[in-house]
Amino acid sequence: MQIAALSGWTSQQKHVVAASFLGWTLDAFDFFLMVFVLTDIAKEFNTDVTQVTLAILLTLATRPIGAFLFGRAADRWGRRPTLMVDVLFYSVIEFASGFAPNLTALLILRAIYGIAMGGEWGVGASLTMESIPPQARGFVSGLLQSGYPTGYFLASIVYGLLFQYIGWRGMFMVGVIPALLVLYIRRHVPESPSWIPTHHSNTLSVLRSHWRLGIYAVLLMTAFNFFSHGTQDLYPTFLQVQHGFSPHEVGLIAVIYNIGAIIGGIFFGSLSERFGRRRIIIIAAVLSLAVLPLWAFATTAVWLAVGAFLMQVTVQGAWGVVPAHLNELSPDEARGTFPGFTYQLGNLIAAVNAPLQAAIASHNGNNYGLALALVAGTVAVAIAVLTALGTESKGVKFGADHESVVAAE
Repeated sequence: MQIAALSGWTSQQKHVVAASFLGWTLDAFDFFLMVFVLTDIAKEFNTDVTQVTLAILLTLATRPIGAFLFGRAADRWGRRPTLMVDVLFYSVIEFASGFAPNLTALLILRAIYGIAMGGEWGVGASLTMESIPPQARGFVSGLLQSGYPTGYFLASIVYGLLFQYIGWRGMFMVGVIPALLVLYIRRHVPESPSWIPTHHSNTLSVLRSHWRLGIYAVLLMTAFNFFSHGTQDLYPTFLQVQHGFSPHEVGLIAVIYNIGAIIGGIFFGSLSERFGRRRIIIIAAVLSLAVLPLWAFATTAVWLAVGAFLMQVTVQGAWGVVPAHLNELSPDEARGTFPGFTYQLGNLIAAVNAPLQAAIASHNGNNYGLALALVAGTVAVAIAVLTALGTESKGVKFGADHESVVAAE
């Protein structure tokens, strides 16, 4: 839809988009390898799935630390070198997770991994949005955010094809592959043209001066993170436990719904360039309510796959607008920190999602469908309301005074 806007790009701009997309894709790939093997880890360590979901909680809970640390580093020392360090960091920790001798060690490693994961999105998104033409932000926002379901898609394939041969430990060891991306970034990706070195004290003062906007962004990202994790993290477990599907069937359904997620992110992100960021987010969130019954309560593999496909079109459709929306709202002097930090603070609050849904299911006879539906339906309404109450700065020129945001505060 916005492909015409990509004509005339320099090779460096294309490399920036490719590197940021791959960085988020491979980060998500490493994260989602975990959601497929919860039951297997529980069996090996003689515990239940609810205990193992603490690994997901800790990963999400420590992401704000990474967003803040890597964001400040990006504002001071540049987006490019910070992104390289971050990718190498999360790849090494993912590999080490495959050697965890017990659940405690695994939980510690996943908490550390969360720090690395938390740093990638904000740094990559700011580098991308500052490097591309303003009229391409909608399409590229959707493309960049589609890296998340693309990573899930790749994890689905690895699980479906390799799990029976390499087990859950081998799944984590495969996660070292993203380290190779550092070589590509070092060779082909330039620094952001909008980046100016910022002292840490200046970054903090900028964040303090925009505290109202920050609170709003955190609330919005809390709802968004419940939306994504509430529809993704325990869906494989729902298919395994409640419907008794095999790893091959679960992997195939996951591939199908992640194709929907990729389509949704790019499609709705592109639409936001024409119709506005807030309007498209609201439409996508409301549409998710219409497909929720099929997604959570269908009884056959075919209809569950159809429901999951449509659900992820809407969920990631709303998410496809977020990279552009948050970066356009962000103060110039803290763009390396603000989008990623507010996003990951929302993740911190939403980190209770997996244990919460597992507990709801457990108290209702392992009815994961009910748990999934309660969370997804509630936060879809919350996203629509919060977005309607907010503001947007579509097309704002980076590097100029952020008058629209200041006025909105």
